Amino acid sequence: MEFDSPIARARTRCSKKRKRSKQRVKATPEEPFKEESISPLVRKYWLQRYSLFSRYDEGIQMDEEGWFSVTPEKIAISHAQRSGGGTVIDCFTGVGGNAIQFARACCHVVAIDIDPIKVQLAFNNAKIYGVEDYIDFVIGDFFELATSLKGDMVFLSPPWGGPTYRTMKNFTLDLLKPRDGYSIFQVAQKITPNIIMFLPRSVDLQQVEELSWLSSPPLNIEIEENYVKCNLKGLTAYFGDTAFGKPDVS
Repeated sequence: MEFDSPIARARTRCSKKRKRSKQRVKATPEEPFKEESISPLVRKYWLQRYSLFSRYDEGIQMDEEGWFSVTPEKIAISHAQRSGGGTVIDCFTGVGGNAIQFARACCHVVAIDIDPIKVQLAFNNAKIYGVEDYIDFVIGDFFELATSLKGDMVFLSPPWGGPTYRTMKNFTLDLLKPRDGYSIFQVAQKITPNIIMFLPRSVDLQQVEELSWLSSPPLNIEIEENYVKCNLKGLTAYFGDTAFGKPDVS
């Protein structure tokens, strides 16, 4: 069979390197809704607060968006275990869930967010876990800062557009914020080809694979399903040396 386009040829070269795996983690039991300060919009997430931050009761601080955008803690731990150490660029750090776990895995983390309130919350949460000294918190636009950033791995968990993503049967990469997934990935790839990308559970898998096909040379890719309490919470795409193991940063 012949392929006329570079994209088609790239796909055949990397198709055998793709693997999809499942990763399941347990969560703590839900408790009655008690906090009056929590809005109805985030009630569901408040009930799962200990799966988001196991040390929630020690002073974890969240804004409303943080409740439905932070990565569940045990999924964040699994991301950190694949980082391989070195310097990690967390491009949309939010309230710091992933940055904390990368720092606990002995990584130096550059945690970026354009919202100064989120950076303040992330710093507070990092202090609770005792890792604030391993994280450089940066208030700024990742796209403007990217050309000056250097790291061994880039972590991408851009905003998914709010809780409505849960109702979508096919989440396309153009729905990511603040830019489409292709643009975000291309900017990240200028820093390093070793990229971990956390995405909605209904994301279009063909589009995710295209990110590796359109790279030159094509990148290895591994897609992992992430479960909490037997519920599929999201998909993680590992690119470059993060696929099938840890990147070598020695």
